[in-house]
Amino acid sequence: MDSLKDYSSKLEDIIDRIGQPIKPHIPAIARFLIVVTFLEDAIRISTQFGDQLYYLQRHRGFPWGLSHLFLILNVLTMLSCSTLVIARKHTEYAAAALLGVVVTQALGYGLIFDASFFLRNLSVIGGLLMVVSDSIDKRRQLFAGLPSVTESNKRTYFQLAGRVLLIFLFVGFILHGSWSFTRLIGAIIGFGACVMVAVGFKAKWSAMFLVLFLSVFNIVVNNWWSVENSSAHKDFLKYDFFQTLSIMGGLLLLVTIGPGGMSMDEKKKAF
Repeated sequence: MDSLKDYSSKLEDIIDRIGQPIKPHIPAIARFLIVVTFLEDAIRISTQFGDQLYYLQRHRGFPWGLSHLFLILNVLTMLSCSTLVIARKHTEYAAAALLGVVVTQALGYGLIFDASFFLRNLSVIGGLLMVVSDSIDKRRQLFAGLPSVTESNKRTYFQLAGRVLLIFLFVGFILHGSWSFTRLIGAIIGFGACVMVAVGFKAKWSAMFLVLFLSVFNIVVNNWWSVENSSAHKDFLKYDFFQTLSIMGGLLLLVTIGPGGMSMDEKKKAF
């Protein structure tokens, strides 16, 4: 056990040295990735406005005018609030508004009972909660002489909820698709990493592994650029691709700020 701990510590040092040049930029990259699915969705709605109107009016029963308002408000909210998250301005309000977009789109497009959509969006929400926990941390640093137990507790709870929700994408991966030996091995290893993220044990390592895993998975499975423009399947692949990027952003933010007080990693530090 002691030799395993020594090996683990040495490996952590090596990873820290390799990642040192990009470490200061990871939070900014993470915030951009978390909201990239909203930015892509805003662009998609804007460029396919007529098709979106037709779908809402014909298949979802939206009256004329309300469908226009629904789409315009969604686009404006996604663009403005994503920009605020990237700029780290009014982050909590921006994240709450983007959470509202997730809920209203699920209801508006009739996807609330779609298991894959539901699980993916739980992970996207987890990324937004990680953004909120990061903003609480920065705000507390401004008032270092006035510690607030309430703020500290809020950050801990947001980190816990965020990291638990982040792993639901992988639950969707396990439940959907055809099985093979390679997929089984990937599922077992990935499930182990997800459990470690959820309980906060070696959470930074596990989150980094999942980022690497999802990077490969996203390129291989959601390769929308290789599909003909005329194919209806292309939009679905593109949507999944950018949602996966957002979840990777949440995991990167977890790597940066840590799993929080309610985790095995923090409990070990206390002893």
